[in-house]
Amino acid sequence: MIVYLSLGANLGKREETIDKAVELLTAQVGPLIRRSSFFYSKPWGFESEHDFCNICASFDTALAPTSLLHITQQIEKELGRMKKSQNGNYSDRLIDIDILLYGDLIIDTPELTIPHKNMQERDFVMVPLHEIAPDLPVFSKK
Repeated sequence: MIVYLSLGANLGKREETIDKAVELLTAQVGPLIRRSSFFYSKPWGFESEHDFCNICASFDTALAPTSLLHITQQIEKELGRMKKSQNGNYSDRLIDIDILLYGDLIIDTPELTIPHKNMQERDFVMVPLHEIAPDLPVFSKK
C-alpha cells in the first residue's frame, strides 16, 4: 500500500533530523518511493520564533494503518520528541510525523484519522505533497 507522510521539525538540526527520520521510516515502514524537497514555513497554530522545515514522502508498506501510526510515534520518540500535541495545542518540536494518506482508505477513530483532517489547510503539507504526487485526488478540481 502506498502511504504519504508529512515530516516536520522546528528545533535542533531540522534537516538532519528529517533525513534520519526518513532513513528509519525506510527501514521500518517500507521502501521510499518519493520525497519532496525541504519546505520552510512559520509555525501553524501557535507562535514561535523557530521556523519549520517540512517534507512529504511516500512509502510502499505492508503495515496496517495502526501499526504504521505506532512506528511513526516510536521513531518520533527515538529522535527526541517527548509529547504529541493534544487538542490542537501545538508547540515546538524536534520531529513530527503525520500520516496524510494510506492508499484510498478513510479512517476516523479516536486514535487515527486518515486522510489527515487538517492537511488541506496547510501549505507546508500541500506544497511538498503536490511536488511528489501532483495527480492525487486531493489536487483535482471540483
